[in-house]
Amino acid sequence: MLSPSRPQLWTVSLGRRSYAEVLELQRAVARARISGDVPEDVLLLVEHPPVVTLGRATKERNVVSSPEYLASRGVELFEVERGGDVTFHGPGQLVGYPIVDLKRHRRDLHWYLRQVEEALILALDGYGIRGTRNAGYTGVWTGEPGAEDTRPVRKIASIGVHARDWVTWHGFALNVNTDLSYFGLIVPCGIDGVDMTSIARETGRQVDMPEVERSVANAFSRVFALEPISAPPDWLSVARLEAERA
Repeated sequence: MLSPSRPQLWTVSLGRRSYAEVLELQRAVARARISGDVPEDVLLLVEHPPVVTLGRATKERNVVSSPEYLASRGVELFEVERGGDVTFHGPGQLVGYPIVDLKRHRRDLHWYLRQVEEALILALDGYGIRGTRNAGYTGVWTGEPGAEDTRPVRKIASIGVHARDWVTWHGFALNVNTDLSYFGLIVPCGIDGVDMTSIARETGRQVDMPEVERSVANAFSRVFALEPISAPPDWLSVARLEAERA
């Protein structure tokens, strides 16, 4: 793979795939990004079947449902190396895994988190949704109580990342057409009383997922000053990456 003169963001739309499969893929891409076998930053976009993931900061009390009950609902359970508390992924939710070499940008994970938030805020703006930050929390929220909106602020996107050698993986979950009742199985991100929302809930209509993917990919490219390149799903695979490393 030859690196072009202008830094790129290779965006790969994976469709709907299991969490385990994509976890293995993003780890393989991260290893290849660290070694230089993948010379550009990568954004994997995917929908998962229902799954609850436990980050490094997860507190037991925030997993409201037992593993047995989750299994009875068809929800998988994974402990992973990302930061943050417990969260849910499922159909209708756009999950993004930016695999970014911060040595090319800025060696600062706090800065990186703010950039991921900014990209999601930009993407939401295209749907007439004003995304905001919530002091003390990571993620993207919406709603400002006032004359036109008396509801409390609502969380629309969650973020949890991991990094090694300044290369990131894991990432964000943006609720698009998500069945929000699944969040009742947990205390989302460990925030008591949080009101989870989605693009569909805020706009009152179902939203085209490929359209959201394009909006998010373009926003990430703008925020990180990268040229967006759309790649087919088989462009990056565990087998191909491991073969290139051999």
